[in-house]
Amino acid sequence: MSHTKNIIESGLPLHQAKKALIMIHGRGGSAEDILSLAQYLPVEDFYIAAPQATNNTWYPFSFLAPTPQNEPWLSSALNILKELSEHIQQNGIKPENIFVLGFSQGTCLTIEFAARNAQKYGGIIALTGGLIGDKLESTRYSGNFADTRILMTNGNNDPHVPLQRSEQSKQQLEKMNAKVQLVVYPNRPHTILQEELQLATAILKS
Repeated sequence: MSHTKNIIESGLPLHQAKKALIMIHGRGGSAEDILSLAQYLPVEDFYIAAPQATNNTWYPFSFLAPTPQNEPWLSSALNILKELSEHIQQNGIKPENIFVLGFSQGTCLTIEFAARNAQKYGGIIALTGGLIGDKLESTRYSGNFADTRILMTNGNNDPHVPLQRSEQSKQQLEKMNAKVQLVVYPNRPHTILQEELQLATAILKS
């Protein structure tokens, strides 16, 4: 199975915007869900795009499962992000003005996409997630983030995303010249806190 391309748009029309924000929903969520966060973010002058996963999930198993188990869904999802990023660039917005935000499964997809296509982005906002696979395979990742700011958040005992994987992901991204901030919240449930959106605001304003 592969994903049907379905992009929900918001914000300024692409041809009018100077910046873009790609928003990636989590497992069981929707493009509309993740787009609703935009009201709390300083994105009045952004083009905003949120892909919708077929059947509301980007890949069937845990992000910590062996990668082949999540194929072909994972590759299809990554391809949708790549095509969307290229479409935005073809319409005049440079990578350094493209921001990507994800939550949970959407964060795993966000970080995996960014690491496989590392370059100078506006910023990456990774709310609870990490690089994908039963083990990290650094040979998958290439490019140079050129000091791109990456915000990562997690709880110290999140039920879906082990903190250790967030820490491993941070180390991998830093090897690729990203400036990574990992913020850990004690006993936080699997959700997005207002404080996380305030940290995201700082990235989007940079």
